[in-house]
Amino acid sequence: MPVSVTDQYRQARDVLLAHRTDIETARANFHWPRFEFFNFALDWFDQVAASEVRGDQEALVILEEDGSRYSTTYAELSARSAQVANWLRDLGVQRGDGLLVMLDNQYELWETMLAGIKLGAVLLPTTVMLAPEQLQERIERAEARWVVTNPANTQKFDAVSGNFTVITTSTDTLPHDAVHPQQLYRDSLQASTDFRAIEPTPADDIALIYFTSGTTSRSKMVAHTHTSYAVGHLSTVYWLGLEPGDKHLNVASPGWAKHAWSNFFAPLIGEATIFLYNYARFDAAQLMRVMDAEQVTSICAPPTVWRMLIQADLNQMTTPPTKVLAAGEPLNPVVIDAVKKAWNADIRDGFGQTETTLQIANTPGQNVKPGSLGRVLPGYDVVLIDPATDEVVEGPGEGEVCLVTDPRPVGLMAGYHNDPDKNAAAFAGGYYRTGDIMERDADGIYTYVGRADDVFKASDYRLSPFELESVIIEHPAVSEAAVVPSPDPLRLSVPKAYVVLADGHAPDANTAKDIFAFTAKKLPPYAKIRRLEFAELPKTISGKIRRVELRNKEHDFHGPDGERTAEALASRTTTGGYNHEFSAADFN
Repeated sequence: MPVSVTDQYRQARDVLLAHRTDIETARANFHWPRFEFFNFALDWFDQVAASEVRGDQEALVILEEDGSRYSTTYAELSARSAQVANWLRDLGVQRGDGLLVMLDNQYELWETMLAGIKLGAVLLPTTVMLAPEQLQERIERAEARWVVTNPANTQKFDAVSGNFTVITTSTDTLPHDAVHPQQLYRDSLQASTDFRAIEPTPADDIALIYFTSGTTSRSKMVAHTHTSYAVGHLSTVYWLGLEPGDKHLNVASPGWAKHAWSNFFAPLIGEATIFLYNYARFDAAQLMRVMDAEQVTSICAPPTVWRMLIQADLNQMTTPPTKVLAAGEPLNPVVIDAVKKAWNADIRDGFGQTETTLQIANTPGQNVKPGSLGRVLPGYDVVLIDPATDEVVEGPGEGEVCLVTDPRPVGLMAGYHNDPDKNAAAFAGGYYRTGDIMERDADGIYTYVGRADDVFKASDYRLSPFELESVIIEHPAVSEAAVVPSPDPLRLSVPKAYVVLADGHAPDANTAKDIFAFTAKKLPPYAKIRRLEFAELPKTISGKIRRVELRNKEHDFHGPDGERTAEALASRTTTGGYNHEFSAADFN
């Protein structure tokens, strides 16, 4: 009798579970399941939900700051996503339609994601922090025909042109003067809970498109198939160490790939419970009290959050999670030591990209080398390539992390959507080139060095200097601008702008204040310019800005941890090469 795709999927996952503390054996025994047809929501999630073991288990728990608690089981979420899928199909949503999902951590997000996958729509997860200008780009380039959003963001789409329908989670009646056709999400409650697919879902059809910052004028559109994330995140489950029945908390905002990694695919693959805590302002002590009360067994958060948790005293938890993870930026040894001392657990780092699932990580059972990312995960074959010679680095050494694509790892994107030039560069020489530089030691352990380009992270958000500079130079006082990361003790780094003024504008506080205010209106909060300095820009003989020189100056002035010293301030005022640094906080 042929083995079903569900059984093949489970068998591959169970190989990883069986060897969850033995990465070498897992690498030797794991093989990607490769399907002609596969639908994560139908072939996996609904099958888990129909089982006696998991049907009544909580699939999703959302706790609000006021104490109200939403909970749904696997069986209930399966039924609701079927209703939403049937309702969307009745509205006219077809296979391949672009469905932009712009929601907070609210239950409609999970229902819509599963429903969209069932239908074969192309999901376009989008952060609620975007302004109409950024939404216009996404609607146009992804050819979105449908938008699902909440009342707080519905009106943004009145300023976006295009032929699309807005589905709102509002509990009010629909307005009569809306620019685009609107539908009420709550009407899906009247649909049937029996969803039948019209045809099988081709495994290589596009299921998700993410917009991610690049160094060119436009964002990259990362396209994933029905298997590259849904099957590919088996590697992420292995890193997290999730087991059936775990309760997993991932601190990430909707709209970003990491949210789909650890708040959707990985926990549902692992048959765990997804736990979210919604808050207006982050309170580390309160988060730990909530984790205790909810008996959270697994947590993944960026180092920014870990630093806040440490400051709030990790020892206040009576039953801390046993699986503790960090992602998004390199871990500080101080954080590793503090978690180990308080919770007797190794905080484990990992490396992946929007374009891939987890490639390299510290997995359960490894002896964690402080500051390292760990070893290559099952299913991936990694080489280091010397950026200067383009030759493969054998043994210990440093180079760009590249994935062998023959055979192609399932967890690798289909490519950059409608962008042959970017695809040619990313897949040059028979490898997928990550653009990240790492060092590998004699034991096969990788340590992050830095990006091969100028893209940087502030807190847990990846930012493109070009995109920020493009906004700054729209200000009439600005002639030129360069944005670099400036070390910060809390956020790791913040965007710092070096600005050359146009004639007739003074390099003073009033001008700085006006530029801060101007850019704050045009940029989402996570990308705000937080420091600014008026100065000439160092350039190469060909006229290109030497950002590396500006980055080095920021490192020297602010220190590697963002803590300025009296000596640095004194040195700066006497050497001359800088003007006064303004901070956005000065004008709040």
